[in-house]
Amino acid sequence: MLPADLPGTVRDALLAPLVDHHCHGVRRDDLTRAEFELLINEGGSPAPPGTTHFDTPFGAAVRRWCAPLLDLEPHAPPAVYLARRAELGAGEVNRRFLAASGVVAFLVDTEPAGAWEEGELLSAPEMGRHGGAAADELVRIEAVERDVAETAQISVDYLDDLGEELTARAARAVGFTTVIGSLHGLDFDPSRPSRGSVIAAVNRRLSEPKEPLTDPVLLRHLLWIAIDVARERGLPVQFHTGFGGSGPDLHRSDPARLSALVRALQPASVPVVLLHCYPFHRQAAYLAGLYPHVYVDVGLALPHTAAASARVVEELLELAPFHKQVFGSGCHAVAETGYLGALSYRRAMGAALRARLGSGEWSVADAARVAHMIGSGNARRIYRL
Repeated sequence: MLPADLPGTVRDALLAPLVDHHCHGVRRDDLTRAEFELLINEGGSPAPPGTTHFDTPFGAAVRRWCAPLLDLEPHAPPAVYLARRAELGAGEVNRRFLAASGVVAFLVDTEPAGAWEEGELLSAPEMGRHGGAAADELVRIEAVERDVAETAQISVDYLDDLGEELTARAARAVGFTTVIGSLHGLDFDPSRPSRGSVIAAVNRRLSEPKEPLTDPVLLRHLLWIAIDVARERGLPVQFHTGFGGSGPDLHRSDPARLSALVRALQPASVPVVLLHCYPFHRQAAYLAGLYPHVYVDVGLALPHTAAASARVVEELLELAPFHKQVFGSGCHAVAETGYLGALSYRRAMGAALRARLGSGEWSVADAARVAHMIGSGNARRIYRL
């Protein structure tokens, strides 16, 4: 899995237990081939007729690296792989992959990663039990707003309940996470909306409380209430950017579009964590170097670029401070995503460290220290684990 010529201390650092700072629950039910293929495709759509999502970098990685964990030969055909998966059952498959990921703590966003991934998902405690690890919850602020909107009768109830519910949920969580970039884009006015504009927006919202939240005024209000709670509780706020959950409007989730908000948040000292930044990871690395409260990961990009993941890690390491990078698998829907996230990270980081050691740019001690920082140490500090 790792380069053969890595020094032992560096190899040990890469193989040490990871803190997965952002993942989702995986499906607990058995899946048909059509369901499985839908869930390994970030677009949420079936492959064109006569083709398969196994013919992707991620699909090839499943057959190469995941097949042996199901007692199959590497590169097993898709039909054989899925038959064995069904034979073992979802529970056993989830246990094998989550345990093999080598994660010591899962930080779990219990909402689905995409609308097409809804189903019976493992809870945060169940993710921990299946993986033999600790597990804590990340609170999706849009889910809290949805619950409040469906129960509030008038605007005053909504405004009071939103802050109270976010505070209550924060007491049991290690961080907030938001998909505002997917809902509205990231280049929004970073200022707090006026109370009058919020009340008018709430009245519109309560007329259709079951609809997804898209009102830009309420999204900004929700975000600022969450920032206030996060500051009081010492919690970070994760922003979904780039790859994963952005749909066809990927350009709207370029993290550079968050620059105005990042500047506005700096006095509050709330850690801002930019998730899944690929293909904008260089822009995200620049922000992480510029602002003391900004952190980055490339998450889902590593298993989905598979054999090319080393290049993605190399590009992130070009500029992002090492104490600002965190490991997150982006695990979602099927447990293979969590296992491949961890495997791809270790392989990519191993290649990057070998190159630096080979050129004499880093010492062995430096390489081992950076591997520990990115793999677990930074997340323990940011999320106060």
